[in-house]
Amino acid sequence: MKQFFAFFPYFKPYWRQGVLNITFNLLSVVFSIFSLLMLAPFLGILFGTQPMVDRPAHFNIFEFKENLNYIFSELIRQFGKFNTLLIVSGAITFFSFLRNLFAYLANHFLVSLRAGIVKDLRNKLFKKILDLQLSYYSTERKGDLMSRMTNDVLEIETSIISSLEMVFRDPLTILIYLVFLFSISVELTLFVLIMIPVSGFIIGRIGRTLRKKSFKSQTKLGSLLALIEESITGLRIIKAFNAEKAIFNRFSELNDDFTRLNVKINRRRSLASPVGEFLGTVVIIIIMIYGASLILGHRSALAPQMLITYLSTFYLIIEPSKRFSTAYYNIQKGLASSDRLDAILKAESKIKEKKNAIELKTFNHAIEYVNVSFGYDHTYVLKNINLKIEKGKTVAIVGQSGSGKSTLVDLLPRFYDIEHGEILIDGINIKDVKISDLRSLMGIVNQEPILFNDTVYNNIVFGREGYSMDDVIAAAKVANAHDFIMANRHQYQLIIGDRGGKLSGGQRQRLSIARAVLSNPPILILDEATSSLDTESERLVQDALNNLMKNRTTIVIAHRISTVVHADEIVVLHEGTIVERGRHDELLALNGHYKRLYDLQAFVED
Repeated sequence: MKQFFAFFPYFKPYWRQGVLNITFNLLSVVFSIFSLLMLAPFLGILFGTQPMVDRPAHFNIFEFKENLNYIFSELIRQFGKFNTLLIVSGAITFFSFLRNLFAYLANHFLVSLRAGIVKDLRNKLFKKILDLQLSYYSTERKGDLMSRMTNDVLEIETSIISSLEMVFRDPLTILIYLVFLFSISVELTLFVLIMIPVSGFIIGRIGRTLRKKSFKSQTKLGSLLALIEESITGLRIIKAFNAEKAIFNRFSELNDDFTRLNVKINRRRSLASPVGEFLGTVVIIIIMIYGASLILGHRSALAPQMLITYLSTFYLIIEPSKRFSTAYYNIQKGLASSDRLDAILKAESKIKEKKNAIELKTFNHAIEYVNVSFGYDHTYVLKNINLKIEKGKTVAIVGQSGSGKSTLVDLLPRFYDIEHGEILIDGINIKDVKISDLRSLMGIVNQEPILFNDTVYNNIVFGREGYSMDDVIAAAKVANAHDFIMANRHQYQLIIGDRGGKLSGGQRQRLSIARAVLSNPPILILDEATSSLDTESERLVQDALNNLMKNRTTIVIAHRISTVVHADEIVVLHEGTIVERGRHDELLALNGHYKRLYDLQAFVED
């Protein structure tokens, strides 16, 4: 139950609701007991099957029944039997009203507590997802992460948090009943306390297997959602290759596995109530036999009629015991989801900001890569990179696929951290700089524009504050985006759809350029943005990029050499090392890697 107690910090902001829930539950239990315990002794005195009591006993819990009988006797003597019946009936009705009122109030505060905890858990989980380094997501499937954010959080709410009331209320209910049982017979109640752990052991064994199966079930569901996400994203390719049947078969197989596991879990879960009730009945039979043997053997002062009262009172414990065992099963199921969330929450973020990180608001001189090496899973992608990029210069990175071009550039904004060497901006190691300041110096335009299902305006501003509508329009004009935006009747309030699906490829790219230019960053990173566009769109985007590159330090990841022939310096990467560098004409004259790449692309284009 270690993980269960790990949830307790989430209760801290809602401790008042928790205290009120427990208090009202306790009051509900107390008035429930009063309603039940008043009826039997009163009817006994009313109909003469039990003698009236002339004087009160000592005021303590063990003499409670005797004192209650005295009160009933006094009422009958003063008001008569019928009037006393009306008084007691009214009291029982009032106690029943209070019991239900307090039960409602307990649930009222539990709802706030549950909703608050789930909200905080989701916030913490999403913040962690945003904080983790990009390399974490190269090994995790998006659909599985979405499953954890939705289904696993929902499972925790329905299984663990929803069971909290039972966890806190039912033990109190059982405890109060046990106190009354002790007042009737200490020997029998001690015997009961020996029997309870045996029942608990049986329930616990079933619960542990439930948790293991639940973990597998949630993992299968994550795989199922991952396949759905991949299929929707790649639907065009699936249809183009007539792969619908193959993909459906994969989905069907995963769905069958998930369904089988879920059936097993729900069957196991449904054991909770009948097992609890059966064990309760067995315990009652054992108590009856043991109690009767004590009475028949004259080894107890317990009267025969009190054994019936004892068994009736003990029977009242069965229902809260059943609920408690159900809560235990639910918690075990929910803890499987907790384990899956812990895998994210406890994942170590490798991109860390130093405690006293330096503020860096301007870029004045140069970017330097000094003996930089970097790899994934102990395989080096970049080896001993030395590169200096002067302010105001345009540097193009070229090379064959897999040579490390994108990785080299991704190290600058610290999307990944280098293992050897250092990267300097104006002589300052980027690991010593505040991450937010470092990234604020850069504008990034990806090869595939990343847009969100929001308005044009919000996609350009993208959460940044302090920009007016005039600033947004100016950025859109630089990016050659203003005209197509104004051509739509919604203009800057147009919702562009999932991933910008309502826009053409060129329009999406120009919108991402407008987003990059808005903050007027001194450093520009371009993952060549025109490689997949038609001629007209390419011209508009290239013009926008030329506007963007003016008076800025620009690093271009070039997929087509023809777009970077005018760069101040071209750096050629081959298998993670810099093999050539210089201007276009100089590199052609070397007749090396660059010349081969250039000739190959020229041949393909012809």
